Amino acid sequence: MAETSKVYFADFRAPSWRETIPQKLARLIMTAGFADMDLEGKYVAIKTHFGEPGNMAFLRPNWAKVLVQLVKDKGGKPFLTDCNTLYIGGRKNALDHIESAYQNGFNPYNTGCHIIIADGIKGNDEVEVPVEGGEYVTSAKIGRAIMDADVFISLSHFKGHEQAGMGGALKNIGMGCGSRAGKMEQHNAGKPFVKAKNCIGCGSCAKICAHGAPIRGEDGKFSIDTDKCVGCARCLAICPKDAIQTKWDEAPAILNKKIAEYSKAVVDGRPCFHVSLVLDVSPNCDCHAENDVPIVPNVGMFASFDPVALDQACADAVMAQPKVPNSALFDEGCDCNDADVFHAVHPVTDWQVCLEHAEKLGLGSRTYELVKI
Repeated sequence: MAETSKVYFADFRAPSWRETIPQKLARLIMTAGFADMDLEGKYVAIKTHFGEPGNMAFLRPNWAKVLVQLVKDKGGKPFLTDCNTLYIGGRKNALDHIESAYQNGFNPYNTGCHIIIADGIKGNDEVEVPVEGGEYVTSAKIGRAIMDADVFISLSHFKGHEQAGMGGALKNIGMGCGSRAGKMEQHNAGKPFVKAKNCIGCGSCAKICAHGAPIRGEDGKFSIDTDKCVGCARCLAICPKDAIQTKWDEAPAILNKKIAEYSKAVVDGRPCFHVSLVLDVSPNCDCHAENDVPIVPNVGMFASFDPVALDQACADAVMAQPKVPNSALFDEGCDCNDADVFHAVHPVTDWQVCLEHAEKLGLGSRTYELVKI
């Protein structure tokens, strides 16, 4: 039987001038055991999501500022971090990524620390990290700056997700810390392909490929020889016209298991701490350039050393909430009677697979004690 982990919880009530919401979050974090962590002189990566431009559900920089200050108070050297995205958008390279973060308020004046995009300018600055017990991933491709840190902290917006079902701590860690090649490995079972109408025949992909996979055709445009391709994703990063893309074809269950295995690669062997905020519980990921209304009311703040228990506690709290009228839960084709709101919104997904696999890997326990402050 799995051991019981402690998950600490506080609601969003702050009716008195004696304590603000940020102060309450700080008290929660310290009570959850952060006060006992040795951070003196340590580099501390705080992994969060800076929000795709246009999205309004991402965690505001005020939340990150709380963690940054607590790390500084304990003598640590914090930095906010994320890895570049695989899809086309405002965070596909480090320069656009930082610009997007600044637009959404994540600058040193608002948060108290700098941003480092962990997998570099083009998303290919990675470290191969062994996954002990991995069934689908033997070596995870993780953004270098994240692995260079002495201490790892995750700050997650708990929400729905169109492919994983749920986006919590494990999704933030596993998928979020993967380099572009790491994200490709998790999302698809195949290789990248060239969207011919976008290709200008510049040959950048052929120059960077060490395996001769990009082949120029008679029309001057390139295609990918999948027999030669090893899936490193460097061609995706280098293409100036985003002509090279990847299929999002991995089955949801396998995707969730890969997320768990990538999460294990990130947290193994060093001190870690995890915070999740259950508010603005949108049906889809913050990677969208838009967001729908929340599917349940705001719940509160959660913290734990165990990311599996944390995700389970957050999910249980969401399932206990009433469904918000006029949300995606009541759209045509959605089973609003399904008690599992994440499955109701995205019926092909099963978020529990990720937690079950993470527990099997020894990443944490789904059995938890909820400690309310």
